[in-house]
Amino acid sequence: MELTLASSASAKTALLSCRQMRLGSPKLPNVWRSSLWRSRSSRRNTSLRTLALSTTVGLGNTMETPAANAQNVNYMWPDKKRPRICIVGGGFGGLYTALRLESLVWPDDKKPQVVLIDQSERFVFKPLLYELLSGEVEAWEIAPQFSDLLANTDVRFFKDRVKCLYPCDHLGTSAPTAGTVHLESGLLVEYDWLVLAIGAEAKLDIVPGAADYALPFYTLEDAHRVDKKLRELERKNFGKDSAIRVAVVGCGYGGVELAATISERLQEKGIVQAINVEKTILSNAPAGNREAALKVLSSRKVQLILGYFVRCITKGVEPQTSDAEPKSIDSAADHSESVTLELQPAERGLQGQTIRADIVLWTIGSKPLLPQLEPSDKPYDIPLNARGQAETDETLRVKGHPRIFAVGDSSTLRDRNGKLLPATAQVAFQQADFAGWNLWAAINDRPLLPFRYQNLGEMMTLGRYDAAVSPSFTDGLTLEGFVGHTARKIAYLIRLPTDKHRVQVGINWLLKSTVDSVATIQTMLTKAQSGS
Repeated sequence: MELTLASSASAKTALLSCRQMRLGSPKLPNVWRSSLWRSRSSRRNTSLRTLALSTTVGLGNTMETPAANAQNVNYMWPDKKRPRICIVGGGFGGLYTALRLESLVWPDDKKPQVVLIDQSERFVFKPLLYELLSGEVEAWEIAPQFSDLLANTDVRFFKDRVKCLYPCDHLGTSAPTAGTVHLESGLLVEYDWLVLAIGAEAKLDIVPGAADYALPFYTLEDAHRVDKKLRELERKNFGKDSAIRVAVVGCGYGGVELAATISERLQEKGIVQAINVEKTILSNAPAGNREAALKVLSSRKVQLILGYFVRCITKGVEPQTSDAEPKSIDSAADHSESVTLELQPAERGLQGQTIRADIVLWTIGSKPLLPQLEPSDKPYDIPLNARGQAETDETLRVKGHPRIFAVGDSSTLRDRNGKLLPATAQVAFQQADFAGWNLWAAINDRPLLPFRYQNLGEMMTLGRYDAAVSPSFTDGLTLEGFVGHTARKIAYLIRLPTDKHRVQVGINWLLKSTVDSVATIQTMLTKAQSGS
């Protein structure tokens, strides 16, 4: 496998055709003009000679892309005849689409070459991020490396960040490529088929001060950052009477799971306050899950501040209290690094509030990353809705782009009732299965299948060995406590990407459960003996 300077005739022809049909001008995009100039000047500069990177014949290897300051290079696919599929994003939508393509049976001359691109070297099983805070799982269990997951496949992985997309399939050209993906490292990847699975990021710019003083809980890095902050606060308050104040903004699934997990971790050493604009928590969840969550939060003394939204977050301002009002347990503590949240009622009849927190966790709002990939010289070649998601038909193809599919947070689809599908792992997992099949169908000239979402139920963690599961096949049934926790872990174990990883994680979980059970029995026997 080689990478050479971007002087491929097919690449130049494709981009030239795109620009001519769009603007009536032979002028190429800047990225291609710079590549051609560098190609000519490379004879005079030995440091800009042809770049060639080779890998072994072994499949599933991680491809090291050029350095960020390297000149643009064109990725040379191993086979010039077989279809080329580029998957952008390695979350549930992207990785599982790649694995689905690998599992299908292909004619020898049509088995596609697949490249998966993600800015991280690890796939993150996001529903289990909360268990990192409780210490119930280890990072390798829920964040395996792509190189390990793809080791026995034909899929090649690039650790890189996408800079721009240059689709050509909407122009009706006869160019030998459907488009090009431009990576920040300078690598240019031509493709015949493109899968957009870039996902989204936390939206912190909707409230003044949130970007500066609030911590999102969206990625593996976010989880490590929150855990590190909690450890610092725990060390700082060790042996003191002061309580660690935690403010969780949002009471959807993410906010409730965080509040339950952290309140269990801190116990009497923490005060957890959960803020929600609505008058209830989990407004769109099954009643059984909502009731189970309220029971757990109440037992752990989580303070619910409902019917309020955060107006702004500021640094180190004392909340206003009357002179006659007694000081709380943490009033005498050192909160020099604390922040203040100004809360405004969402409806009449409520008074504004000001609360102080040592750590603010933000769980509301997300924004798709697709708009950031639109080239400045030709924005919105890909049709986007108001939220920044690609407009797709029911087969998951982007409208007007017959060779581009979008899944997960990058796509917008509605259920049979006309309601937008939620941005959940369950939706992305199912879409990946359909996207892989429809790519097979399109390459083999077969009819594509319309995507139909099947709601299998909703699950949530409520702390260590506690969860709530409401399966869809039985109305009114909710599994709570240890039973719900076990059912949830088994369900997610089945959903892990590969058989090898499932076996490794399953064995580790079984060993942990055995050790914990033995420790619990020993504790009970010790108490019984001391009591007698």
